[in-house]
Amino acid sequence: MTRLDDALTCYMPKILTEEQIRQYERDGYLSPIPVLSPEEVQRFRAAYLELEAAMGGRPKATDLTLTHMHFPWSWEFIHHEKVLDAVEDILGPNIICWASSIFPKQPRDPGFISFHQDGTYWGLNSMDVTTAWVALTESTPENGCMRVVPGSHKQPVHPHKETWADDNLLSRGQEIQVDVNEEDVVDIVLRPGEMSLHHVNIIHGSNPNHSDGKRIGFAPRYIRPDVAQVQIHDPQPAVLVRGRDDFGHYHVIESPPRDVPFAVAVEEHLVAARQHLEELTATKAASGRVSG
Repeated sequence: MTRLDDALTCYMPKILTEEQIRQYERDGYLSPIPVLSPEEVQRFRAAYLELEAAMGGRPKATDLTLTHMHFPWSWEFIHHEKVLDAVEDILGPNIICWASSIFPKQPRDPGFISFHQDGTYWGLNSMDVTTAWVALTESTPENGCMRVVPGSHKQPVHPHKETWADDNLLSRGQEIQVDVNEEDVVDIVLRPGEMSLHHVNIIHGSNPNHSDGKRIGFAPRYIRPDVAQVQIHDPQPAVLVRGRDDFGHYHVIESPPRDVPFAVAVEEHLVAARQHLEELTATKAASGRVSG
């Protein structure tokens, strides 16, 4: 009997079926999962577009990693009941939002994300981590949807190379150093309001946006409280979104973002996002592995 089999004997899934949970364990991803109403999609997308305009109209994904710490709408997003119900079915009842990312691709954007594994550079001591990628627009092969290699989360962490490619949307153009057969790749097609869950170690990437519309995805990163960040001396801020934390690995934030002028929130967020990226880079360097 596997750990999943044992867990399912005493736990009733909240939103996913037992077969979906087993599929996630087998393939390393699950999609599509409906979570947002059309009204919620419109509201969250409008809030993001206001932020995008304030950041010059073409912000980088690396500058959009901690919006939930600074904007009430993003704080609400990471606490969304349907998102957390699905995450709970994967991780269990105690959940921390360790970070979040927004991935925008502008119309006819040449930007792409090379195949990589998140587990190579987040500096976490466990693979009990899942990303909830929620579409705020259509996400299709034409506009550069996420692509995954099913089952690759069961492989070891592979070496990665820093390519520094001009149009690579990752911070240093990180690319996995194994051959990826296109026949093994699956496109994660989502309608607005649908979500995919993917394992921290799955090989994934995305192509450029060849369409005339934007592609926007919001991706909270969820962990269990027992998952610690290595090579970090001081507890990092994180949000306990459900359950309890009996481990104290993080500086738990319990209150929503403070009420400050929008321009101040934008500036504070940008500083925090860049500091977070620096900390990830430092963690990766200390671990002696090439980031991906």
